[in-house]
Amino acid sequence: MDSLTQIVLGAAVGQAVTGKKLGNRAMLWGAIAGTIPDLDIIGNFFMSEVDALAFHRGISHSFFFAIVASVFLAWYTSTLYRNKWYKRNWYKYLTTAAAVVFIGLFALAMNGIINLSTGGDGSTLAMLVVGVISVFLAYRLWINYTSRELDEVPYDFKLWYKLFFWAIFTHPILDCFTTYGTQIFAPFSRARISFDNISVADPGYTLPFLLCLLIAAFMPRLHPKRNWVNWIGIILSSIYMMWTLYNKSVVNEVLEQTLAEQGIEYKRYMTSPTILNNLLWSATVELDSVYFQGDYSLLDKDKKFKLRKVPKNEHLLEGYEQDHTVETLKWFSSNYYSIIRRSDGRLQMNDMRFGTSGNLRAEEDRYIFSFILEPNEDGVLELTDSEGGRPEPEERVNMISDLLKRIKGKH
Repeated sequence: MDSLTQIVLGAAVGQAVTGKKLGNRAMLWGAIAGTIPDLDIIGNFFMSEVDALAFHRGISHSFFFAIVASVFLAWYTSTLYRNKWYKRNWYKYLTTAAAVVFIGLFALAMNGIINLSTGGDGSTLAMLVVGVISVFLAYRLWINYTSRELDEVPYDFKLWYKLFFWAIFTHPILDCFTTYGTQIFAPFSRARISFDNISVADPGYTLPFLLCLLIAAFMPRLHPKRNWVNWIGIILSSIYMMWTLYNKSVVNEVLEQTLAEQGIEYKRYMTSPTILNNLLWSATVELDSVYFQGDYSLLDKDKKFKLRKVPKNEHLLEGYEQDHTVETLKWFSSNYYSIIRRSDGRLQMNDMRFGTSGNLRAEEDRYIFSFILEPNEDGVLELTDSEGGRPEPEERVNMISDLLKRIKGKH
């Protein structure tokens, strides 16, 4: 899931397991723990692009990591509070500076979301609101954290281990419901687990969850309804997740009926929701030499998928099948891939699980996940660039408008 959702989940889990003893510190440390698995993006700085791609959602998203990392984090926090480092000015200033940087990055991320949804022009009012909220949070942190004597904090190792384990453990569990795939059994297995029932960013899941968390955060630590409100958020998000699983079963039934009516004999298929919703779904159906791709909205009057054919073109990889890059990308895509020869002559490998942007147009720059391959001086194929179906700024507003129309069942 997206970073905001993982922060909310981690904070809510922290409150649920240790909130009565730690108050908002449980939410804060839970939020931090909830983001730790995604720090595997540091692999982008010292690995090749293809290896960094394989490293993401790997060992840091495993059960093993949750067990081991929680030991070190629990030792650090229990030592921090036992030795009262958190009350020293140098520690307060260092922590405040880190928090301000985090708030700034969050504001930039929100600005990027606003720009994406408005075609790059942005919304002055929306960006102003984000800026004011960010400044307010930084100011409140400075006043409440650095300018007053802090309360005593429990430093029991078991208490802190429980917080970190559950906050980290739930991160890969949630990621498994998306399409990207998560190596929860690493380092013992490279299998990527994905249930494909929720988009990587879905406000229907996140926003009610976030609202309940914020309400709980402003309640006193021992308020009898604080944990109750937090649990409402967890329950609502869980109900939504179960609803997405039900939707997937309905969509799969529609797809199978469509394939039967058209007499298509397939090897396998997969379905997944499109971005920011759980009503419009895409499907990829594999045959021997082609794929069929299409979409279907739960609000469509005609209960069937509209499918189009996409050739696999596996022959374009002849002689390169054993290359490290090709093998890694095959594994990454769960062998749902096609090959095209780009207009510039280079090979492009497309991850067919994610489909295309722009009303399913199978153009070379419309695939959501695509990888450009070129032979090096030794004749081995290497990843030279990862393209994607990222629309130009002037197209974004129209794409969002088209998405909303398609969700409503309009073609």
